[in-house]
Amino acid sequence: MSTTARRSPAEHGWFTSSRSNNGNQCVEVRFDGDAVQIRDSKFRRNPMNVGLDEPIITVDTALWTAFLHSLLTTTRHPALVAHVSPDGSATLRHEDILLRFTAPEWTAFVAGVRDNEFARA
Repeated sequence: MSTTARRSPAEHGWFTSSRSNNGNQCVEVRFDGDAVQIRDSKFRRNPMNVGLDEPIITVDTALWTAFLHSLLTTTRHPALVAHVSPDGSATLRHEDILLRFTAPEWTAFVAGVRDNEFARA
């Protein structure tokens, strides 16, 4: 995988793990005040999604921090639920919003979590 780090948020504020594949397919995160937003970069490139509202998970900083800790300790977070399939693909659910990630996307995200790239400063 490429190491085109996006930890310093672009002008739009969204960033990806330094382990993401040039930002083409990845878990994207944005810090907005006391909120953390998560989205799937594939959504906007899919022509089938034109005109649809983009699914974005929004959580507060405390929940986000607890979720990152749960990933590092391989425990399940009760509110922001990550389910990893045997093939390595993953879903991330919060309330009624579900995001789907490929195995390489999820692997890059978790590697970024381990490298402390997604900690709220």
